[in-house]
Amino acid sequence: MTDAAPSPPLIQFRSVSKVYGTGTAAVHALNNVDFTIETGEFVAIMGPSGSGKSTAMNVIGCLDTPTSGDYLFKGIEVGRLPHDQRALIRRHMLGFVFQGFNLLARTTALENVELPLIYRGMPATERQKFAARALERVGLSGRGHHTSNELSGGQQQRVAIARAIVTEPDLLLADEPTGNLDTRTSHEIMQLITSLNRDQGMTVVMVTHETDIAAYARRILRFVDGKLESDIRNEDRAA
Repeated sequence: MTDAAPSPPLIQFRSVSKVYGTGTAAVHALNNVDFTIETGEFVAIMGPSGSGKSTAMNVIGCLDTPTSGDYLFKGIEVGRLPHDQRALIRRHMLGFVFQGFNLLARTTALENVELPLIYRGMPATERQKFAARALERVGLSGRGHHTSNELSGGQQQRVAIARAIVTEPDLLLADEPTGNLDTRTSHEIMQLITSLNRDQGMTVVMVTHETDIAAYARRILRFVDGKLESDIRNEDRAA
């Protein structure tokens, strides 16, 4: 009896390049980038403005495609899939958290969290249960009926995280998730994201320009001029 084949990495970049423009106006946002991210990792992507970190995040999130090279998600070559199939991956396998929260202002926390489930066609009673459970996971079980303008910035970001995880995604993508928060609230949000990774096994990829925020990740990918300059595990940094 043969052993089962090992699962492929969750994320794999193979010589990925992304070029905007042509000729002398061409900009190499990503230049021959290689890396893999396994299921269950917590990875921070860092780099100065124009380094390629946001482009890498857009490719990972199926919002953009490589000009050359291969991007594989769960072993599937995503870069060559048509737009509608990439949209299905975003809807069913990915959760997004942004700097700006992106909540509907006059809608309750519970209703905001329900939105991805509405797009899936889930019945109202069932999606309310899922949304209430997600709010409980982020520490807001008593705030479901509050609207966004009745919540603090930190609470709004917790609602946004609940909305991102309500579908039980394979990957949580966080783009500058603490960028609009004060220092204390930023660290509270990072403790929550760390808990989702450590205690609940959720894979997290986060873009940040803040060293103290990146320190929560187990691994840091640093981009410079479209290239992956370094790939360092936080335990190595402490050595």
